[in-house]
Amino acid sequence: MMAIMMFVVLLFSLALGIPIVVSLGLATIFPGLLNPHFAGNISFVVRNMVNAIDSTTILAIPLFILSGDIMTRGKISDKLFGFFAYFVGNRTAGMPIAVIITCLFYGAISGSGVATTAAVGGMAIPFLISLGYDKIYCAALVATAGSLGVIIPPSIPFVTYGVVTGVSVGHLFIAGIFPGMLIGLSLMVYAYIYAKRKGENKELILSKYELLKKKGFIRVFKESFWALLTPVIILGGIYGGILTPTEAAALSVFYSVIVCLFIYKTLNLSSIMTILSNSVKSYTPIVILLSLAIVFGRVLALLQAPAALENFIAVNFAGNKFLFLAASVIVLFILGMFMDVGPVIAILAPMLLPAAVALGVNPIHYGVIMVSCLAIGLVTPPFGLNLFVVGPLIKEDIMKVGIKVIPFMIAFMIALLIVTYVPQISLILLQQ
Repeated sequence: MMAIMMFVVLLFSLALGIPIVVSLGLATIFPGLLNPHFAGNISFVVRNMVNAIDSTTILAIPLFILSGDIMTRGKISDKLFGFFAYFVGNRTAGMPIAVIITCLFYGAISGSGVATTAAVGGMAIPFLISLGYDKIYCAALVATAGSLGVIIPPSIPFVTYGVVTGVSVGHLFIAGIFPGMLIGLSLMVYAYIYAKRKGENKELILSKYELLKKKGFIRVFKESFWALLTPVIILGGIYGGILTPTEAAALSVFYSVIVCLFIYKTLNLSSIMTILSNSVKSYTPIVILLSLAIVFGRVLALLQAPAALENFIAVNFAGNKFLFLAASVIVLFILGMFMDVGPVIAILAPMLLPAAVALGVNPIHYGVIMVSCLAIGLVTPPFGLNLFVVGPLIKEDIMKVGIKVIPFMIAFMIALLIVTYVPQISLILLQQ
């Protein structure tokens, strides 16, 4: 009963417009306020908030945020887009497809859906509009493809899931590769269908493409080489057992500084310091939220909430993991409409994972499902963060973009259901 009251306090506080950090803090200390003799009292909460973030794994989050910020300001997305457009730009829906592929690769650099949307959108949306595409469609395309940034490794939500559940972050990164590619492919299919139905300004597109083609493959490859090498270094180091996720995150920071400062020369030392300052400001609320979420889970554990939830699921789902996964997808989809990816994972993953494992769901696969479901929330009206990023870029109301996003969301959901019920898509690389 007390566990339910904690969630009531959390949801009621959020409904009143209280910041999520404060809402979560109130819910966490609520049992201790009602019963000072409860083991999870305020003193327990304060001590565990410090203890919760005493982890080298959690350092990967600010390091990937910093690396992503450097790459964003360093215009790395421009280099990636030019490379992919060279190969597919002259085909039906080639330019929109090149944007989606760019989002996939940029996600492997930033680990963030919002960062991917901002970096690629700032470059790609004006370019697509100049080719005659509808501006709201362009914004919807980038917003949805940008959400791939939290699925393609290195993913910050995967780090969060690993921290709060104890599941290997490196294994989660590897497991996210094929699901991210499958979802990206589903978006490309819709982009192709849209281009076939609505038509394209082929003459204008080919004129732009020829300018790129005249550069020649060697020049285009040289311009994009260092950007393309980034995910190879990060994921290759982790997959090869050379680097831990935290070490890979640290390496990505040094690599991004060297590439943007000395190779592409798109940044200078003063801009690096500004980026560092902004990244610290961005991470501060995240680390407080994450530590509170971990303690929230520990208080629930003291109240035996995970065991009660596991029993409830065992009774009501009769051991049927397919029904459980369907319910998980629905719940996470709804929550993703109102909350960011990180907080939902930090709060719910420790509670839901034991029940999932008891039903025979692989914990790594369940992490991929959680992150993929919540990724859709980045483009779900009315609070999808990616919509707020692309809206100002085209100076349109975000709800107009939200309506245009719906077909992309349907394509996303179809791929998500395949990922959910075919676990080998997530796990095959881990079995090599």
